Amino acid sequence: MLDKPLVDIQNLRVEFETSNGIVVGVEDVSFNVKPGETLCIVGESGSGKSVSSLSLMRLVEFGGGEIAGGSLKFDRGDKGEVAVEDADSELMRQIRGNEIAMIFQEPMTALNPVFTIGRQLTEGLRIHKGMTKAEAKERAIELLKQVRIPEPERRFDQYPHELSGGMRQRVVIAIAMACEPKLLIADEPTTALDVTIQAEILALIDRLKRENDMAVIFITHDMAVVAQMADRVLVMFRGNMVEEGTAAEIFENPKEDYTKALLAAVPRLGEMKGKDRPEPMRLIGQPAPEVPDAPVVEPKPLLEVKNLITRFPVKKGIIQKVVANVHAVEDVSFTIKAGQTVSLVGESGCGKSTVGRSILRLVEPTSGSVTMEGKDILSLSPEEMRLERRDMQMIFQDPFASLNPQVRLFDQVAEPLRNYNICSGSELEDRVANLFDRVQLPRTFMRRYPHEMSGGQRQRVAIARALALNPKLIIADEAVSALDVSVQAEVLNLMMELQAELGLAFLFISHDMAVVERVSHITAVMYLGRIVEIGPRAQVFENPQHAYTKSLMSAVPVADPNNKMIGKELNFKPIPSPIFPVTHTAGPSEYDQIGPDHFILKGDWY
Repeated sequence: MLDKPLVDIQNLRVEFETSNGIVVGVEDVSFNVKPGETLCIVGESGSGKSVSSLSLMRLVEFGGGEIAGGSLKFDRGDKGEVAVEDADSELMRQIRGNEIAMIFQEPMTALNPVFTIGRQLTEGLRIHKGMTKAEAKERAIELLKQVRIPEPERRFDQYPHELSGGMRQRVVIAIAMACEPKLLIADEPTTALDVTIQAEILALIDRLKRENDMAVIFITHDMAVVAQMADRVLVMFRGNMVEEGTAAEIFENPKEDYTKALLAAVPRLGEMKGKDRPEPMRLIGQPAPEVPDAPVVEPKPLLEVKNLITRFPVKKGIIQKVVANVHAVEDVSFTIKAGQTVSLVGESGCGKSTVGRSILRLVEPTSGSVTMEGKDILSLSPEEMRLERRDMQMIFQDPFASLNPQVRLFDQVAEPLRNYNICSGSELEDRVANLFDRVQLPRTFMRRYPHEMSGGQRQRVAIARALALNPKLIIADEAVSALDVSVQAEVLNLMMELQAELGLAFLFISHDMAVVERVSHITAVMYLGRIVEIGPRAQVFENPQHAYTKSLMSAVPVADPNNKMIGKELNFKPIPSPIFPVTHTAGPSEYDQIGPDHFILKGDWY
């Protein structure tokens, strides 16, 4: 590792001009990064960690920000050192994507919806590397293979909306890696990814760092990822640096109270051993929260899903003939009782989100049955289904995509109440204000628009909107995956309180095993459209029986810098394609019972 820093930031100050006056995003931050070094920047939502990195690429100006003070030096090697704060737009264009690349947190906003994946991947290669169309395509497909996207040749011609959230994030990572930059800024790059793919992506970034002597600024709220990746750690709080040190120093001997609280709030796999029901998460800087009263779990099922199958046709040619089917959900069955949380875990593209959408008929299932309080959901007319959705609400993974950017937050939370003519006038205002109180957002935020909120705050607005109609069932699709540990803990505790208070049932869809262990009553593990293991939370986590469940558990990163798994060989099988010819007949899901209510899928059918 060279002694001369690749990046040297001194006394950075960033200000944003808003309708309420000047807001300071970063007050006074200094750090440097050397070639071949990984600096992890950690802190809560709104601490200024992303603003610091956006300043280095001068992208902060496009979000209404201004570098109000300090210096940002970037060493271009043979081309000399550049003062980024004074560089002109042409020089920044040469540096961005080529010498400094960035992986953004929200893949759907980072990708252009009107261009194919291939077009977006090859653009940088052709501009910066001067490759021909054929060379760029070959390199792009190689990159898609590196980030473990199945069938890269087919994905090359697809559009972002045709990929799952996890796959989109892998495409964003491939675009950032394409030109082999000197500095990679990774802003929450693995937040939307499940543990096995996260482990592989982290190993890939680490390998590229070592091979190319690449510097990495890794922004994350996941302390386990920090332990695996970091050479040095920078802890931020409210625009200022709180503490800096090596990974070992920060984890083993944190000096500041805030750092200690941040580490204590991290959910760890295995913490729930021997506990018979979900427990609230620890909050930063607060005493251990009280365990809410256990919700009354009704003996009768609220929701019953039996033999659910959802397939999507693959069409080709001018007449759009169906040539194959994507077997997204294949013979899935489970029940949820009032006051109970059933979690679906599995890798990106395994069909867990499609299960949630099929239950609400946001996508139409191919066959099977879904009954809510004895009512057959799949036989309802559109108008009857509209009325039924009052009892079944969904919290989506990406709050930026599920909120309308042009509508005030008050109107977005009030919309369900207006749609069903539940209340109006001052009663509506009171009801919305109470919902903001309930998700712990200031009432002044009701006048704001989505872009004026952090990711965690936007997700709370989405939860407030889901609660507006007092539903009986909430399908939470990766509802906390994009949130930092403190906000994640608050949101999960809020969901548990509401469950205890209102008897809510949750279908909790997630890839975060530590969170699932903490909130679940029943856990179902999905792989390639099928549930491979299902049972009480303690049984599945403390006594996993299916080979896939075991490999999923082993991939969970450990928040211990002395136990780095990142260099170890990861022997994950490539994910087989879920696309089968129209003539293909899929067999039924058959299970062996291995304990009370604990079942594993028979046979190695995949």
